[in-house]
This record gives sequence, C-alpha cells and structure tokens, in this order.
Amino acid sequence: MDYFAAILIASKKGKIRTFYLVLSLVANIGVLAFFKYFHFLTDNLNLVSQALNGPHFPFLSFILPIGLSFHTFQAMSYTIEVYRGNQQAEKHFGFYALYVMFYPQMVAGPIERPQHILPQLRRVNRFQNKNLITGLFFITIGLFKKVVIADRLGLYTDPVFNDPHSYSALELLLATYFFAFQIYCDFSGYSDIAIGTALVLGIELMQNFNFPYLALNVGDFWKRWHISLSTWFRDYLYIPLGGSRISFPVTCINLLVVFMVSGLWHGANWKYLAWGAIHGFLLIIYQLLRKFNLRFSGLVFFRWLITFNLVCLAWVFFRARTISEAWYILHKIFRGGHFTYSAGRLMSVQELQYCGWIIVALLLGEKYVRNVKDSTNRKKVFVIGGLMLACYFLGVFNEAQFIYFQF
Repeated sequence: MDYFAAILIASKKGKIRTFYLVLSLVANIGVLAFFKYFHFLTDNLNLVSQALNGPHFPFLSFILPIGLSFHTFQAMSYTIEVYRGNQQAEKHFGFYALYVMFYPQMVAGPIERPQHILPQLRRVNRFQNKNLITGLFFITIGLFKKVVIADRLGLYTDPVFNDPHSYSALELLLATYFFAFQIYCDFSGYSDIAIGTALVLGIELMQNFNFPYLALNVGDFWKRWHISLSTWFRDYLYIPLGGSRISFPVTCINLLVVFMVSGLWHGANWKYLAWGAIHGFLLIIYQLLRKFNLRFSGLVFFRWLITFNLVCLAWVFFRARTISEAWYILHKIFRGGHFTYSAGRLMSVQELQYCGWIIVALLLGEKYVRNVKDSTNRKKVFVIGGLMLACYFLGVFNEAQFIYFQF
C-alpha cells in the first residue's frame, strides 16, 4: 500500500495526492490499531457494556508482530516525506522494503527518515576497516549496558514491581531509581547495538539518546530521550497541529495530546496513557515558567535534581502493572511506608552497593567511552576488549528480552 501510494503521490497533483496519503496513513494506523489496540478497546467496551447490561464482545486470538510500532512509524514517515517533497518516491520495491525492514533497527529503532537511509542503501558500500571497528565498538557498548547494568538492575526491579505490596517504602524507592537506569541502559543499549550493526554494513543510523538524565528540564529531557520518536511526533503531529505558533492555551492542549498519543504508542494500557499525560503536564508547567521568564538559570544543580526525580517518579506509571499499583507505590514512598530494607530477600547490601557503583560508572564513564569513537582504531580495540571481558565476568545472562521489544 505505501509503496504504490508514494508513487501515485509523486506523480499526481492537487487533492488526489492528499487522498493517497490519507489512504496510506489509514492503512498503517489501521494495522497498528488492530494488532495493538483491539484487545484494549474490546476489554473497555465490555466493561461499559457490562455496566449497561449490554452484549459481550468477543476477543480474537492473535500475536503482536515484533517491532510493529517502530516499522509502522518508519513506513508512515516515508509517504509523508514524499508528499512534502522531501523524498522522491522509491521505484525499486526491494530498496523500499529494505528501508522499512532494515534489520538492525527494525525491532526497536531508531525510527529513521527516508531521506537519511534510502540514499545510503542505494550507494555501493565498500568495506572499511574503520566502520567495522567503530561498529563493533558501539555493539559492545550496547551489550555492556544491557547485560552488565540493565539485566543486573532487573534482578531487583522486576520482583518489586511485580508484587509491590510485599515491599517497604525504601525498597520501592530503590526500585524506582533502579528502573530509571534499567530502562535507559536496556533501550539505549539496543540502539547502540543497532547503530553499530548498521555501521559494520556501512550504514549510519541517527543518534537516539544523548545523556537524557543530565537534562535540566523536561523539555530538555525529550530532546535527549528516544530522539527518533520525539522528533517524529514533533514533525508529524505537534507541528501540523499548530506547534507553538498558535495561542498559548491551544499549544498546551497540543502538547498534552501529543504526549498522550506517545503514551498510547508505547502500549494499549491506561498506565501508558497516564505516563504520557504526566509528561505532557510537566511540559505545560515548563512552558508556563518560560512564559513568565522563571527559568532559574543560576540553579543548575537543583534544576537537574528536580528534573531527574520527576522523570524517575513518572517511570513508576510506565513500569507498574496498573495505574492503581503505581499510585500505591507513590503513596507508600511518600506517606505510608517504613524505610526499612530486608537484606537478602532480593539483594544483599553488598549487591546493592555494586548496583550503585555500576550506575556511577555509567554516569561518569559513558561520555568518555563515547568520545573514544573519534580516536584511533587501536584505542577502540582496547576498549572493545575491556567491555567484552566486563560482559563475560559481570554480565547477567538470564535470557531477558529488551524492554522495547513489546512495543
């Protein structure tokens, strides 16, 4: 559908071009809505119908295709860019299919634009030793983040979030902070592996993370976190809705709509909608502060501290199984729990200290390690060897899948 729609869009003039674009978008969103949101809608319809003594709507048995949200959005960006005149329609179906299903980033991004990837797929990529070593460098960084940090923290966070009523306020608070770093290392680790794998093949993918936990406000956080998705929503939803060029109240509504849609993109569950709405409201508050010139430019540490903690607390809604459990966790942390730790039930104090040290190592070492990518091949090979040894001796190999595979 997208392949033929783009060719027709490029060859036609007037309103018929818009018709073919809408046809393509409806097809993509329809597939995404069916596979991802059918059960969610059916479940909520049954709740309403039950309250009204209405009929019961049946569920269908099917499996969610892996990475559906990612390659659907990448497919939509293609037809939109052709419609806008930023990309020529790709006549060769093989190159078009390769753009949509390019395997290194197909499962969990980055979500690429056609004008960045299609020209690279069409050129002849000669083998370059530099690309091989730099690609392996990024792959080992991502592997280290995944198996040494993310999966290690998951040994603590998964049991706590799966049964929050069994743990104290301190244990819930630790799980909240641990999950913030778990999801960052898990997701950015996958992105690093995808970028490295593509680079070995001579293809350059966009950067998807830029030290998001160093952000000084929520707006800055979303310029650093999952950059390919945040820019996708900015270019294809927020700006078409009017962006910041319209009245301030409508801008606030647009921000809220965009982030609620972003929340639902992550999953068919009310908790993701709540997570998106929280970030939408935080951005509205940030825009209000900017509007009245209350930027607190001299209080850098406190701006960072407030932003980091707000983001971590919002992650509770993302990770908790339900909204009610998320509220329970936050209530227990702030008002209803004892700050005690049962050593040995999840991790010993020594293991907790180890988790703390690997987080510190991440914060202090990631920027340094990334700077190595521009240095000599010998230095990169040395870092690759060190990271591989760290993965072998310190990694957790429990077959834990990447968190974003479910989206």
